[in-house]
Amino acid sequence: MQRTLLNGRPEPEVIVNFADGLAYSKGKMEEAFRNGLFDKKPSKAPKDSFNAKKEDVELILRELEIPRVQAERALADAKGDLSAALLALIKP
Repeated sequence: MQRTLLNGRPEPEVIVNFADGLAYSKGKMEEAFRNGLFDKKPSKAPKDSFNAKKEDVELILRELEIPRVQAERALADAKGDLSAALLALIKP
């Protein structure tokens, strides 16, 4: 369904071309919204049950001077084993 503007002309179809090579059409996006495609609630990713010890994270931060996220990820991958996390971080 094409809407008309106040001057009587139909509203132009808006197509946006993005750098990834895809193009998006205004009409198709509006139809997707009307069909309830976006009414579904997003599913939550399962949260890791692992909680790194604060002392271990602080030790890695102090010794290796890396971002906190990277230190926590290394500890999570090593299942809380500090020595394994340190070895994983310093291996080339």
